[in-house]
Amino acid sequence: MSTRIRPELARSWLLVPGHAADRFDPAAASRADAVVLDLEDAVPAADKPDARAGVVDWLRGGGTAWVRINDATTAFWADDLDALRATPGLEGVMLAKTESGQQVDATADRLPDGTRILVLIESATGLEAAPEIARADSTFRLVFGSGDFRRDTGVGDTPLALAYPRSRLVIASRAARLPGPIDGPSLTDDPASLEQEAQLTRSMGMTGKLCMTPERAPYANAALSPSTEDVIWAHDVIDRLGEDGSGVRDGSDLPKLAKAKKITTLARAFGVAVTRRGNAGSGR
Repeated sequence: MSTRIRPELARSWLLVPGHAADRFDPAAASRADAVVLDLEDAVPAADKPDARAGVVDWLRGGGTAWVRINDATTAFWADDLDALRATPGLEGVMLAKTESGQQVDATADRLPDGTRILVLIESATGLEAAPEIARADSTFRLVFGSGDFRRDTGVGDTPLALAYPRSRLVIASRAARLPGPIDGPSLTDDPASLEQEAQLTRSMGMTGKLCMTPERAPYANAALSPSTEDVIWAHDVIDRLGEDGSGVRDGSDLPKLAKAKKITTLARAFGVAVTRRGNAGSGR
């Protein structure tokens, strides 16, 4: 990754199979904001010990990444945590198939204090417990495991069918004062479809997206960043209302100013130029 994006703002989260060590370095050099080495669904049970050892070796050798660990109901969960507990380069863990805040707490208890935990919601039980899970002390961001959720519930893959779980995660995250949740991955390489799906993620209020390949990350980055038009609008509002709100005239002005400030903050974080009207652009 050429530019460091803070994990609370990270847009594209690239999943890499933990038994594909030859893909770790290319993933780290990709345009994804964050890399997640996957020890769970991507790795067959028989291959998990070797994959775990390979991930730990890469992290100890100077690599940095998040690691998706197996869910708390499996024996692999404890093995993953024991291996990762003292591993340099670990940015945090992604806990698979979470269904209670207690599972988050138990995971945190086996890791150094302050280790960030991304929490995957992948079932009806997990979705029902989303407010409790979001309020667990060590929950960093919620993640929608859309594929497993669909298998668990039988719902379709249309935007309407998945609108409720996405909205519930957005609302639970906001109520718990967490960063916006991370959406499930696109399963296509068609550019038009990738752009459309990433825009859907944004429209639902989600602020990150899982990616299965490095080539899909730029679509998430583009959709989840302020556009040139957004930045120009934001600067016009700030110029008119004042950074300190001195130009506010009615009840609609303060929400506009707050939105404009949020846009300019994100634009700076993502490398979008915000110098003057008509001169906005992106470095990625």
